[in-house]
Amino acid sequence: MELKRVVVTGLGAITPLGNNVADTWHALINGISGAGPITRFDTSKSKTQFACEVKNFDPLNYFADRKEVRKCDMYTQYAIASAQEAVKDSGIDAESVNKDRVGVIYTSGIGGILTFQEEVLEYNPERGPRFNPFFIPKIIADISAGLISIRYGFRGPNFATVSACASSTNAIADAFNYIRLNKASAILTGGAEAPISVAGIGGFNAMNALSTRNDSPQTASRPFSGSRDGFVMGEGGVCLVLEELEHALNRGAKIYGEVLGAGMSADAYHLTASHPEGLGAILVMRNSLEDAEMSPDEIDYINVHGTSTPVGDISEVKAIKEVFGEHAYKMNISSTKSMTGHMLGATGALEAMACTLSIYNDIVPPTINHADDDLDPEIDYKMNFTFNKAQKRTVNAALSNTFGFGGHNASVIIKKFKN
Repeated sequence: MELKRVVVTGLGAITPLGNNVADTWHALINGISGAGPITRFDTSKSKTQFACEVKNFDPLNYFADRKEVRKCDMYTQYAIASAQEAVKDSGIDAESVNKDRVGVIYTSGIGGILTFQEEVLEYNPERGPRFNPFFIPKIIADISAGLISIRYGFRGPNFATVSACASSTNAIADAFNYIRLNKASAILTGGAEAPISVAGIGGFNAMNALSTRNDSPQTASRPFSGSRDGFVMGEGGVCLVLEELEHALNRGAKIYGEVLGAGMSADAYHLTASHPEGLGAILVMRNSLEDAEMSPDEIDYINVHGTSTPVGDISEVKAIKEVFGEHAYKMNISSTKSMTGHMLGATGALEAMACTLSIYNDIVPPTINHADDDLDPEIDYKMNFTFNKAQKRTVNAALSNTFGFGGHNASVIIKKFKN
């Protein structure tokens, strides 16, 4: 069976850096942090009092009325908003396209945690188990995929992949595979997350996973720096339209890049920590390269998982050196989480979008918040981490890494399109 070629034809984003792709990309290449004090709840008793929040988001720009908004958790609101921009950007005509051949594989790592928190806190045992009738639909992680398909009438493959912080990269990998196996002509894919809540921040604080640099939120996410002390929570939604090449060309679509390969692996090591020698990360990158039929020296840029945690950053660097050898010193490497924070189940989609735009524009966004004297002896600074300033270069191919609690690893490779 001849595999179909798969291209990226549309992008949509709601992020801590902007409520569209253009604003998000401008902030990424200019090294702007999306972090600041949390506004959603009283943080006076919280260990961590800051996050990368989405700002000035009005759901009524995407929904008919407030009644419709109330049926959706905030994560689903971000999902629908990102999908709306992506569909418009792609130029797909939702009325004339064969809707049986267009799918939605869109996900969330956690789902409606804010709704769950609100419903449980409002529960009154004296009046019995009375909950909002939309309680369950609002919290489940697959509902965004369902609602996007309902909005546009797309009847192709429709589901969510849940693998913690690797969720949306797994969603992209599944979308890629369904299209190249000719199971669909186009798929809207990505992820959304809205975890900035008492439960979300408190839960990750209990694990000592978050930075507590409350005196300097904008510099708190500092991947690969010696003083890093945990990740910064982020939120938002990102959608990519993946499309079979001939289908895209026949309708004259703009093509951002081509998806060439995807890989998955497991650390099989620890509940939350990555393998200290990066064994799962090594395997997932090699699987991606094999799937794309590419050699390591063909990769120009890696958007790393790079969460700014003490253990995770070191293990990923070890894995990159093992997979790429001497070429590890010739590539650009950067962590956009230094600006967006960690968007959990949405982060893979954001970073795949960043890779796509890096290829399309030949520029690599930076890893911000690094000082020359803030070093970790276990990190090899001869590697180019693209510290503090974007770098212009030809980017023919980029790899995006995402790793999740439970040892889930996923990577995708995107390449400059050539017909």
